[in-house]
Amino acid sequence: MDQTEQFEFRGNAKEYFGIWIVNVLLSIVTLGIYSAWAKVRTKKYFYQNTYVAGRNFDYHATGKTILIGRLIVVAGLVIYSIVSTLLPPVGFLLALGLFISFPYLIYRSACFNARNSSWSNVRFNFVGEVGQAYKVYMGLPLLVAATLYTTFPFLSRATQRFGIGGHTLGNTRFEFDSPIGPFYKAFIVAALFFIGGFAGFFAFAFGSAQTAVDPADIAIGYLILLPALVIGGAIYQAMIRNHVYAHTKLGKHGFKSTITVGGLLALILTNVLITVCSLGFLLPWAQVRLHRYMADNTQALPNGSIDDFHGQLIEDQGAIGDAYSDIEGLDLGIAI
Repeated sequence: MDQTEQFEFRGNAKEYFGIWIVNVLLSIVTLGIYSAWAKVRTKKYFYQNTYVAGRNFDYHATGKTILIGRLIVVAGLVIYSIVSTLLPPVGFLLALGLFISFPYLIYRSACFNARNSSWSNVRFNFVGEVGQAYKVYMGLPLLVAATLYTTFPFLSRATQRFGIGGHTLGNTRFEFDSPIGPFYKAFIVAALFFIGGFAGFFAFAFGSAQTAVDPADIAIGYLILLPALVIGGAIYQAMIRNHVYAHTKLGKHGFKSTITVGGLLALILTNVLITVCSLGFLLPWAQVRLHRYMADNTQALPNGSIDDFHGQLIEDQGAIGDAYSDIEGLDLGIAI
C-alpha cells in the first residue's frame, strides 16, 4: 500500500439540527407522509458530508420513490389485516408468503440502496444473487436456531460475504473473505458478557428466598444486565468491524478500521445520556458524533497512486445506468 486516505465527516451538529427539526415537524404535520423526504434529506446530508481522498459520497433516491414504496407496503398490510380477520386460513398463507419472500425483499432493498448511492459521481451497484440471499437470510438462521446459536459466527461471516461481495463501485467489485476464527473470538467474548449479565439479573431479581419478588432486587438485576449487554455489544461491534475492514478489498485497494471498545463505549454512553437528558433535542448532536467517530476511524488503502485509484473508478461510471429498484429500508446486516 502506497498511502492511506482518511475518511472525513465535514458536517456539524448545528447545521444538521436545522434539517432534523424541520424533518420532525413536517413529518408530524403531514401525519408521517413527509418522513420519506425526511429520510432522503438526512441521508443526503450525511453522504454529502462524508469524504475520502477529497471526494464525497452522495445519495440519489427521491422522497416520491420512497413514499410510493411505503404506500405499497401499507396497502399490503391493510389487505393482510382484513383478509386475516375475515378468512384466517388465507391470512396464514399470506403471512407464510411474506416470510418466504423476506430474503428477496432484503435483496431488492440492497439493490435500491446501492444504486441510489455514489462516490465521486460513480454509482454503486448490488450484483449479489437471490439464491444466495435465501441461503444467508433463511437457511443459515434455521441452522443457527437448531444449534442453539453455537453456529452464529458462520451466519455472521456469510452475511458479510454476501453483503460486501455483492457490491460494486462502477464495474469494480468489492470482495470479502475471512477464516471463521475471528468471528468465533468476537462471539465468545461478547457471549461471556451477555451470559454474565443475565446470570446476575436472575440471581438478584429471582434468587431471593422470599416468595414475593422485590422491585429493588429487579432494579439491581437490571443495573447488572444492561451494562453487560452494552459492553458485550460494543466489544462485538468493534472486533467485527475492524476485522471486516481489514479483509475487504475494492479491486486491488484495501480498507482499515481502528475503532476501539473504550472509544465506542464512551461514545454510546455519552450519546444516550445527553439524548435522554435533553428530551431528544440533542439527538442530532449524538448522530453527528457517531458518524464522525466512525469516519475518523476508517481509512482507504489505495494500492497505487491516488490518481490511478480515482481514474480506475471514474472510467466505470457509465456501466451502472439509471436502473432503480423499488424497495428500501431493510438492512443487510453488514459491518461496513
